[in-house]
Amino acid sequence: MARFLFVVPPLVGHVNPAAGVAAELTARGHEVAWAGHDELLWHLVGPDALVFACAVPPAPERPAGLKGPAALRFLWQDFLVPLADAMAPGVGAALDAFEPHVVVADQQALAGGLLAEARGLPWVTSATTSAELADPLAGMPKVADWVTGLLADLRGRIAGGRGSADPRFSPHGVLAFTTRELLGAVTLPPRVRLIGPALGSRPSTTDFPWEWLDPLRPTVLVSLGTANTEAGAGFLTAAAAAFAGTSTRAVVVDPGGVLDAVPPNVLVCPRVPQLPLLSRVDAVLCHAGHNTVCEALWHGLPLVVAPIRDDQPIVAAQVVAAGAGVRLRFGRADADRIAATVEEVLTEPSYRRAAETVAASFHAAGGGAAAAGHLEQLALESLAHLGP
Repeated sequence: MARFLFVVPPLVGHVNPAAGVAAELTARGHEVAWAGHDELLWHLVGPDALVFACAVPPAPERPAGLKGPAALRFLWQDFLVPLADAMAPGVGAALDAFEPHVVVADQQALAGGLLAEARGLPWVTSATTSAELADPLAGMPKVADWVTGLLADLRGRIAGGRGSADPRFSPHGVLAFTTRELLGAVTLPPRVRLIGPALGSRPSTTDFPWEWLDPLRPTVLVSLGTANTEAGAGFLTAAAAAFAGTSTRAVVVDPGGVLDAVPPNVLVCPRVPQLPLLSRVDAVLCHAGHNTVCEALWHGLPLVVAPIRDDQPIVAAQVVAAGAGVRLRFGRADADRIAATVEEVLTEPSYRRAAETVAASFHAAGGGAAAAGHLEQLALESLAHLGP
């Protein structure tokens, strides 16, 4: 039996894939602990999880219209680096108390990789979005040099300057929750393992009126994730209006309560049990968040994607290139455009066929079981190194 510590940022889409891997390790008899936002982790992975609380800085206010280098600078300077500084004491405490044999560090939880390397522990990167695998800094050498400097300064502050590896790409391996069928023909960094989605069982966190669904009428899930409430009010309003007068039903996830009156064939919920619901719907309209896209494609569902920011344009482009969906411009997606694209993916069979092709690759890749196998091998090497 080995001990595995998962270090994750306070982001649902980054915790859920890791939770699938952790559940597989636990089922195989290993010990698992977490370092991150304690309330979020207990909500997502269950109240009995062993969680080492890490401080989380206030969410930065993102200026409107950020794109290109400015958006990357904001991500690093205002989110990733402050998060690493805040999490470092909690991660260090977890390493001291839990004494893991292997650390699994999310790409956006930089403190995990930096502190694991500084202590000589084997660690694996959890790449819950494929954006970094496609190297978003390619063609921007000045920004790349600036990021390198930020990482060097961060390593000096929280890890005593020890180590040299890029915390986004562990030399011990990178678990990427995708496959070539979605990722495309990009050149991957060394030791990347394409394992597909890791969809373990999740604690039930909400009730859902399953009787509202009608198996004789198509249903579309509409979701902009958990971090886009302010940006998404207009889009969700247009999406709800798009289904007026149609035979299609829609389940709209509205965590911020921005919707008022909606057509009778639209169900508004603050949250939904997404994985069980995906097995009961016919298509997904979303922001192209990697987690939502992969969960939809796992179920062979065609997509309408309207990316907002960050990695979402990259993921949306992958969906379109795979033939599994249609892209909308988020800022110009009125009710008519949304209605037309939803109708297109529901009625043109090529989108579902392409989604099913990606789904087959996901299932074949192994998901949580494949990831657990890689981590077990690394743990065995670690234990052998420690000796009797």
